[in-house]
Amino acid sequence: MPSNHFSRREFLKRNSLTGLGAVLTPTLLAKTNENQATKSSVTTSFSLAEPPALLGGKPVRSKGWPTWPIWKPETDEKQLLEVIRSGVWSRAAVVNEFEVKWAETVGAKRSLAVMNGTNALITALMQLDIRGGDEVLIPPYTFIGTVAPVIATGAMPVFVDVDPETFQIDPAKIEAKITPRTKAIIPVHILGLPANMPQILAIAKKHNLAVIEDACQAHMAEINHQKVGTFGDAGCFSFQNSKNLAIGEAGAIVSNNDLFMDRCFSYHNYGNPFGMASGVIGAGTIIQGNKQRITEYQAAIGLAQLKRLDAETTLRNENAAYLKAKIEKIPGIVPYKLYDNVTRAAFHLFPFRYKKEGFKGLSRDTFLKALSAEGIPCSKGYATLNNMPYLNDAFQSKNFQKMYPKAQLDFKSYVERNHCPQNDRLCNEEAVWFTQNMLLGTKADMDEIANAIEKIYTHADKLLSTK
Repeated sequence: MPSNHFSRREFLKRNSLTGLGAVLTPTLLAKTNENQATKSSVTTSFSLAEPPALLGGKPVRSKGWPTWPIWKPETDEKQLLEVIRSGVWSRAAVVNEFEVKWAETVGAKRSLAVMNGTNALITALMQLDIRGGDEVLIPPYTFIGTVAPVIATGAMPVFVDVDPETFQIDPAKIEAKITPRTKAIIPVHILGLPANMPQILAIAKKHNLAVIEDACQAHMAEINHQKVGTFGDAGCFSFQNSKNLAIGEAGAIVSNNDLFMDRCFSYHNYGNPFGMASGVIGAGTIIQGNKQRITEYQAAIGLAQLKRLDAETTLRNENAAYLKAKIEKIPGIVPYKLYDNVTRAAFHLFPFRYKKEGFKGLSRDTFLKALSAEGIPCSKGYATLNNMPYLNDAFQSKNFQKMYPKAQLDFKSYVERNHCPQNDRLCNEEAVWFTQNMLLGTKADMDEIANAIEKIYTHADKLLSTK
């Protein structure tokens, strides 16, 4: 650890496209919005002989999907109403209660609630002294909320390609990207599937690098029965509306380092003194800070959601394993792979790779259209983050121009240095997602997903001419 250390409407009707932490197609939004309660009596018989729905046949599924977030007035509203009626809406006892329970849930000593997962990462990076001139290693297969915090500190994001089988940062490619400027690694447990933390930690220890886990999509995921977010110097979570624990907007930092957490608390409260970070009593605001506090009613919503999180995670894992076993037999469908030491995943998303050669050359876009027409919401997922204009916009800012040599800010050469071919393949050709709420359905629902994919496979030749 570096010497300066201290010893990230219904289900989608309620979420904007930009706020999801995932790129979702309009079809996915529309289909997932359907109210399952009003459609549950509708059944659809299935036959492989039936033409694809995209070509006028009967869709495999005409029901909706479980809505998200889940809210049960009879059990969820008591504490929320008490908070609202109290008039104590700013951070107080209920936020403290949520922080204690979230720390207990993930097995960390301390937790701090902040506005969102992005600001959890910013706060953690700042208190690990990541600043302008530093480099931070990150995977390209993630949401912009991982990269934006690095840029916000003035540090340079350096992209490390992924292992396409797991969708995670590839530890075998990390050391080649380390330079004297490298100060931290942000492994992202993307899609709710754990990254290879033992190998990443070994590399970080060898090169004296901080490790900040972006666990924003990975609530309750485990490696060797230890929750992700608790392996590195800090773990960052998101409770945005689509997340497996939904508050609307909120996030959290967890760590076992008291001094680090005290400094994070001070930072999130304007830099005012707190605990061991207080310095000289009466000195006033002691560190550069911000205002990251959440409200009491947000915490009350989080406490209500937390009661169901473990059972919902178990159901997602059961359905994901069942669905994987069904679709991995279909040529051209390559489901996610978990590392051997993963004892539980979160499945914020269910991913697989689509190989068009297994479907007679049918493009991914047409496959997605056909699958959606069968009543199965789906998405192609992320676009490539390592070559987008936002990076050049940052490089042209006054701060970056003053902090970095001009050659390092040349966008063309930056893109070449940060080329990640495996990520390109995932983003541009292969990745397909289902959202976590679909995994809260039944085994019969999983059967319909598999049936729809098999139906498209069977009639792929007929779909080749579809635009």
